[in-house]
Amino acid sequence: MPHTSAPTMISSIGSQSDADAFYALNEEWISRLFTLQEEDRAVLGDPFGRIVGPGGDVLMAREPGNGTVVGCVALLAYPDAVFELAKMAVAPAAQGRGIGRQLIAAAVDRARALGGTRLFLGTNSKLTPALHLYEDAGFGRITRDRLPVADYYARADILMELRSDGAP
Repeated sequence: MPHTSAPTMISSIGSQSDADAFYALNEEWISRLFTLQEEDRAVLGDPFGRIVGPGGDVLMAREPGNGTVVGCVALLAYPDAVFELAKMAVAPAAQGRGIGRQLIAAAVDRARALGGTRLFLGTNSKLTPALHLYEDAGFGRITRDRLPVADYYARADILMELRSDGAP
């Protein structure tokens, strides 16, 4: 039987402790599966300056009751109302509870609220559970030439965009 508990609370990043949790959650999985790049460190180390300031957001999933951060996802803003869903992480101890699904849904809603008309992401074939979550949320695969940005992460071997029938 699946583990049931009160739903996770999701809200925008609001403090340095949120920023520290954002860094730690992402550093854990990126370092375990890949290599933490300088660009990762720059974005993770300054979410207010690198993500929120330019018009994006970082959403934090918190345990009901104690408010412990158990997951996060970033929305990076680009010109022309384009957003990237990035840096999604769920604490290993909290995985399997639907938190990733909640974060993706909240990010799609937030991108809409920020005026986004296009939402894309890059992932890796090693991240099978995440891939299924993205597909379930309405993302479809695209080719690199369809990316709205240049110089995208080499580790992203699967690129996806929210299909227009579910677009922000």
